[in-house]
Parts: sequence; structure tokens; C-alpha cells
Amino acid sequence: MRTIVIWTVRVCLAWFIGTGLWVLLYAFVRPPITTVMIANLIEDLLDGGKWYGIDKRWVPLEDISPMMVRAVIAAEDTRFFEHHGFDWEAIEQARKLNERYEGRKLYGASTITMQTAKNVFLWHGRTYIRKALEAYFTVLIEAVWGKRRIMEIYLNVVEFAPGVYGVEAAANRYWKKSARQLTASEAALMAAVLPNPRRWRFWQPTAYIRKRQATILARMEQVAVPRQWYAH
Repeated sequence: MRTIVIWTVRVCLAWFIGTGLWVLLYAFVRPPITTVMIANLIEDLLDGGKWYGIDKRWVPLEDISPMMVRAVIAAEDTRFFEHHGFDWEAIEQARKLNERYEGRKLYGASTITMQTAKNVFLWHGRTYIRKALEAYFTVLIEAVWGKRRIMEIYLNVVEFAPGVYGVEAAANRYWKKSARQLTASEAALMAAVLPNPRRWRFWQPTAYIRKRQATILARMEQVAVPRQWYAH
């Protein structure tokens, strides 16, 4: 029994130290690849569908249009600057909606921090284990990275189209411009497809995506990006 306890303690310590160092490393080093990118590659292979590969091009936050930052906050996490990783108000609202419409579409309340934790360190899914790990990494990256680094990594790893990760790669491929040159309208369109980038196309928007774009544009007027984020 004593041996089991000792080994359990050792494994837990190794886990906390290892994951802590992993998060600390990415505070200074760009992630070369993420677990979600790998998972999507494997899923495409197993499904026998089209092989999308990985198209990613890292750019620092100062080379991304502030309009894109405002757009993803307006679309995905309007209280990004107010919470510490978890938007408890949105979580409670989602819980009530899921109870009301049980058996139908599930409503989520993932913040940009939670999505970044999932995209970089975990995988897609709704299991309790994955959600617990997501919460763990969310706390870590909020504490170690801070909002600016979270946003920088998020905009460089999030999938905007099948196999296209990060705003620079998406802007280059579909708008034929750099992320720095994105307009408010273009940024809002790109943010509009983030809930399902493998189904929706921001460069060929449907009426539904246009409606989402209009909503995001309206919300963007209430979002202010800290000036120091773009100070050279």
C-alpha cells in the first residue's frame, strides 16, 4: 500500500511539474504544432476523407489587425478582459438553456482562454476528463501567460478553414493579404465561422454567416484593445 501511495505521489508531481514547464515554455516560445492539429490530421486519415494537411504561419500580435482581436472577442468571449479564464455568468446561462432544451443542441460557454487551452494542449470532445483537463490548463495559462499572450497564441492556432490554422494563413490564402491588413468587415466574417470552421466558409458566406457578421460588427464597437498590446 505504501509503495502505491509513493508512486501515486511521484506521478502526480511529475504531471504538475511537466505540464507547468510546458505552459511556461509556451509563454516565450511559439507552439510548433498543437494537439488539435494532430488530432484533426488523424481524424481526416481515419475517416478516409480529404487530406487537408496543416497550413499555419505564425505572426506576432502586433502584426495582426486590431480589428481581428476585436472581432474574436465580440464573437467568442465578450467578457474576455473581465474574467480570469471562466465566464461564470455565461456558464450558468448555458446550463439553464441545456436543461430547458434537453436532447437538442448543446449550448457552450467556452471562453477564448478555455478554447486556447483545448487547442494547444488537448483535443476535441465533451468528456468529463477532457473538460477537467481544460479547466486545469485554463487556470495555468491565465496565471502564466496573461491576456495578451493568450490572444496571440489563440489567433495563431485556431482553425479558420479545414487544415488552415491561424489568422495569417487564412488571410493569405483566402483574402490574398496579411493579417495586418484585415478590415473590420473581413475580420467579422472570419470570426463568424469559428464555431464550425470545417462546415462554414468565411470567403463564401451564406445568409446565416452574413447575419452573424452583422451581429459581430455591432458588438465590435464596444470592444477596446489595450494600446500597449500594439506598442513596439
